[in-house]
Amino acid sequence: MDYKQEQIATLHDFGCNLEFLEARTTQLSEESPTAVLIPALYDELERPALTGIREHLSRCDFVRHVVVSLYADSFEQYAKAVEFFDVLPQQTTVLWENGDRVTQLLEKLRDSGLDITGFRGKGKAVWLALGVASLQASAIALHDADIVTYDRSYPLKLLFPVLEQEFGISFTKAYYARIGSESRRLNGRVARLFVTPLLQATIELFGYRDYLRYLSSFRYPLSGEFALTSDLALSTRIPGNWGLEIGMLAEVYRNVAEKRIAQVDLGIFDHKHQAVGETSDSGLQKMCRDILSSVLRTLTETEQVVVTMDRIRALRVKFRRKAQDYTRHYFVDAVFNNLPYDRHKEEAIVETFEQLIFEAGCAYLDNPSGAQIPDWTRALAVTPDLREQLEAATVADAEDARQHLQQHLSTPPR
Repeated sequence: MDYKQEQIATLHDFGCNLEFLEARTTQLSEESPTAVLIPALYDELERPALTGIREHLSRCDFVRHVVVSLYADSFEQYAKAVEFFDVLPQQTTVLWENGDRVTQLLEKLRDSGLDITGFRGKGKAVWLALGVASLQASAIALHDADIVTYDRSYPLKLLFPVLEQEFGISFTKAYYARIGSESRRLNGRVARLFVTPLLQATIELFGYRDYLRYLSSFRYPLSGEFALTSDLALSTRIPGNWGLEIGMLAEVYRNVAEKRIAQVDLGIFDHKHQAVGETSDSGLQKMCRDILSSVLRTLTETEQVVVTMDRIRALRVKFRRKAQDYTRHYFVDAVFNNLPYDRHKEEAIVETFEQLIFEAGCAYLDNPSGAQIPDWTRALAVTPDLREQLEAATVADAEDARQHLQQHLSTPPR
């Protein structure tokens, strides 16, 4: 059995008593309200994963508030999303992140000197949702909308350590085995074939720095599932690119003592998979570029590391050797577990990722500043009631959506 502890607390599932955890978390949530955040595209509503997530959440008495940060192309799509989530028993907020009311609020914030309007994607969705959720919740869990294997133990395991005061935990991060629910294949290509060998190569090149030791302690640093206190949510800059997960770990590293961080075992996990991408600006290649930039930037900020082109070239060489070694390990592990494994395809992905290191390194040296959304404490310094305004805009959007749906139902067909 795996008892291994890391530099941060590792909460294993040795057959934990979920009934006890649920009863205790429900009790704690009465005085310390909880929220679950789900950033989502409208397209997710048309896939079965989100329907399953909704059904499991409906039975989570320990979740007091559900906040969905939705990107929808039209009011009609937004209205359908409101209808989709209205069946939940919890207080549920469907925030239309690109709707007119929210856009106008961000434009006013820009005119006051803080510009968030240029950010797109998951980072912006998370930032907005944290603002609304932190008005009421003491502990906030976040997960994606495409999890195929979802069940209510996911938010339960993430929230319980944050709520239990004697633990002193401010941030929990999920880890799991990325095994395909249908294909029974090893998934998680960026984590396995890029991040793990990259960290090992970076340690050999720059030395065993504290930040690299910290990152290496996470068994799945790219998991998109985590929970945090509302105080931490307000003081954390949210990465505005595809390096969100690694960038969040960097922010937690800056803001939280390691003894207040934990990772939690969610078991076997599967969600929607992305293509490797045809170019370095698409698919998993884009993700790898942003991850490398985040790692290099944080090393420079926190460890006084000087990044040069010579070191980028050396990193590329070391990465390839490490990644090739790992493909052999994965091959043996897959055969041992009777899982299909295309070793040639994995080696080809490694070669693609290796080529990115030079390109991404050059891009970082040209523009090391990165893309991070300022934390909420700065936004509130500009507009103290911004969260309340955002909540009011969302309530108004949802009311318009329900009226639209009601009118549509009451209009007889021609």
